[in-house]
Order: sequence, then structure tokens, then C-alpha cells
Amino acid sequence: MNQEFELSLLNDFYEFTMSNGFYNENKGERIVYFDVFFRRVPDKGGYAICCGLDQIIDYISNLSYSEENVEFLRQKKLFSDGFLDYLRNFKFSCDVYAVPEGTPVFPGEPILTVRGPAIQAQLLETMILLTLNHQSLIATKASRIVRAADGRGVSEFGARRAHGTAASVMGARAAYIAGCTGTSNVLCDKLYGVPCNGTMAHSWVQSFDSEYEAFEAYARNYPQSCVLLIDTFNVLKSGLPNAIKCFDNVLKPQGCRPVAVRIDSGDITYLSKKIRAVLDAAGYPDCKIMVSNSLDEYIIRDCINQGAKIDLFGVGERLITSRSESVFGGVYKLVAVEDEEGNIIPKIKISENIEKITTPCFKQLYRFFSKETGMAIADLITLHEEVIDESKPYTLFDPVHTWKEKVVNDYVATPLLKPIFLGGKLVYEKPQTIEIRSYCLEQLSLLWDEVKRFENPHEYYVDYSQKLWDIKHQLLKKH
Repeated sequence: MNQEFELSLLNDFYEFTMSNGFYNENKGERIVYFDVFFRRVPDKGGYAICCGLDQIIDYISNLSYSEENVEFLRQKKLFSDGFLDYLRNFKFSCDVYAVPEGTPVFPGEPILTVRGPAIQAQLLETMILLTLNHQSLIATKASRIVRAADGRGVSEFGARRAHGTAASVMGARAAYIAGCTGTSNVLCDKLYGVPCNGTMAHSWVQSFDSEYEAFEAYARNYPQSCVLLIDTFNVLKSGLPNAIKCFDNVLKPQGCRPVAVRIDSGDITYLSKKIRAVLDAAGYPDCKIMVSNSLDEYIIRDCINQGAKIDLFGVGERLITSRSESVFGGVYKLVAVEDEEGNIIPKIKISENIEKITTPCFKQLYRFFSKETGMAIADLITLHEEVIDESKPYTLFDPVHTWKEKVVNDYVATPLLKPIFLGGKLVYEKPQTIEIRSYCLEQLSLLWDEVKRFENPHEYYVDYSQKLWDIKHQLLKKH
């Protein structure tokens, strides 16, 4: 995607002031560990979808500081010449671990970890967060909407309502990964292979002398993919009769069938029932009914519960902006440093707000699956070097209510944090967007329906290993 500006300065300013300070205090090369995690699922949901890793990889792979950008920073008169030279000769050398895109994730889990020199790790913060936060937010919202549609197709229609050009493209990508069937955004199709679709607006109908002429012209141009928008004037008295007349006069003689009719206003549940009956009686039971108009998961669910005869949904502003909750809330926190001998020293941030207390150490994230059902049982956060012996029972315990325990047997423990960069070198093979989508839908199918409820979902268990809990508890007591 062509950029209007270099992204190397897309930072919060404190990343440069801290990095300059690290350099001047001879701490710039000290090895540090940062985790990305989030504290709460948007819309009070039971799970989130991690998304955006592909763009983080591209950003890191191309990260450098041009002479123009270095000179811009020099003019701030805050940064030492040595630090500016460091930026001029910047070479990425960190390790990065992350859960694959499309993975369902839960609060408190490390979904990305950076290990490397303090300056480098600090300078990555803003781009990592804005990328993961935005795409994970849209993917999570899209997943809810797709689930509400209960097998009916959902297209992302929000490009014109998105918060900027990048948000429209990346939001459409995230929505597709989470289960949408396509997008109205043509650029997203070109860049990421997300199928683009769309037919006409009301302006097409208004541009002709009559509604029927507009339908006839469209059918002549697109006989194999004819979708007519029938609510410009009156759905049942004008649009639908003219559509059927067009099908009879233009498509039938060519041996073609209509794909769908679309409505964008009115009581879509009531209208869909009436439309279905008329289409069936006219010999077009295969003609689908598509609806749009400020839809979200709750409206879609209500329509289906009320017996609407809708086959396809076009969802725009409430998806691409996640209007009901517009912030994902991922954070980037220091969790450990290394001393001169390479020993890992855990670090913790303490707050009176319990959810803001960080979890120290270099960590791994495991997901336990039942061998009997294949379904996810719980997630376990461990020290990075810990290995789960699947041949033995494992005792899971709640890290807050520690008396709550569960012993699991006959399980598979899958590590979720995968190496992406090692020593600055990309070691991860990026999957295609359609592959990420398939993976996401497969992983969602392994969560129990109770976790995926819209209201009062079952709280999925995210537990600590005993070793990790002991270290965190000791640090809490110490401070």
C-alpha cells in the first residue's frame, strides 16, 4: 500500500525522548522484554480475534530513518548527535514472538512479545499497538456480526465511513479474516485478495427516466451477476414488480437467472417476507434477498429471530468503525530486562486497579485442547522455557482465586506464541489472507458456544503456571 509519508516517525514522542535517554545513559543496548496484551474484550464479549501481524512484519522489515527524518528530529534540539547517528544507521536486531493472525485471544494474554535492545524495542511501541488494536477491534466486531448472521453471507460495506484510507483497507481485511465473505473496497481486493462486490446505488436508478429502464440497462450490462436495488421509490409497488419484469424480459431470454434484489431502507424483516413470497410465486425462488442500512449483530439477530427471509447482509459503518465500542485497548508493557550476564530479571507494574497490574517475565502461551472433543479447555501462561508434558495430568488453577483448580487429562497443549523475527531476521512464513481466514474460522469452531454468547458469555479460563504465579506473587509482596 503506497504511503503518503514515511512511517518511521509514526511514534509517540516519548519513544524518542526515552530512546535518546537510554542512549545517553549507556542503556540503549540493554536487552529488554515487552509484551502486548489487552485487558477487556470489546462489547463485553467472550473472546477477541488477534489481527494485524502481517502489517507489523512489513513495518519492521522496512524500518529505517532517512536523513530527512533525522534532520527533522535534530531541529527539536532535544536529541544528542550520538543518538541521531544511531537512528541514521538503524539496524533491527530484536526477537519478536506473536500469536498467528486469526487466533481467538483473551484478556491478559501476551499476544506479541519483543525481546531486544531497549532503544529498538521502545521505538516499535506505537506502530505495533495501533496496528494490532485497530485490526483486532474490527476482526472481533466482524466475528460477532458473522455469527449473528448464522450462516448467511456478510459483506463489509464501510469504506466511505471508515476513519481514513488505511482504516478502510485494513478494516476490510480484518473483517474478511473474521468471516465476512467480501468487501466493497476494491483496493483491499487488489492488495489482499479479499473478494470485492457491489452493484448499484440509488443514483443509478435516478439517472434514468424510469426505474424499469434503469433495471433493464443494468441487466443488459451484467446478465450473469444481476443484483437490483429495489427501494428507490417503493419496494412492493414499484421496485419489486419492475425487477421481476426485468428478469422476465431481459434475463430469461438469455438463459440467465437473477442473483439477488437488495433493499437499503424500511422494515427489512417485513419487506423480506413479502419479497420472498412474490419472487417465489413469479418463478424466482433462487433469487436471493440482500439487505443493508446501519446493521449490526443485534439487528441481524433480531431479524433472523423474527423470521426474516434474508440471504445476504451488507454491513457498513457499525462494522468498519466498531461503533458500539471503538477502542480495543491493547497495551505494550515492559515485563523483564537482562543483566550483564544474560540473566532475565522480571519486572512488574503495580496499580491499585488490579487489572492494570502486569504479569512479569519472558513468557509462553499454551492452549489446552481436549483429545476427546478437540475443543479448547483453557489457556495457560508459562515461563518461556517451560514445556508441558502431555503424558501427565496438569493442574490448572485460577491466578486470582487460587483455590479454584481443575486437573486435565488426555489433552494437547499447543504453544501459541510463534517466533516471527530472531536476531532481526524474519523467520516466519506469512500466510495468504485467505489462509488466515480459514485458520480463524477453524479456531473459532474449537471454542464452546457458551464462550461465544453475545450476552454474559462464559469466562474462558486463562491460568498461570505455578512457576510464573510464584514469581509474580513474590514481586507483589516485595513492592
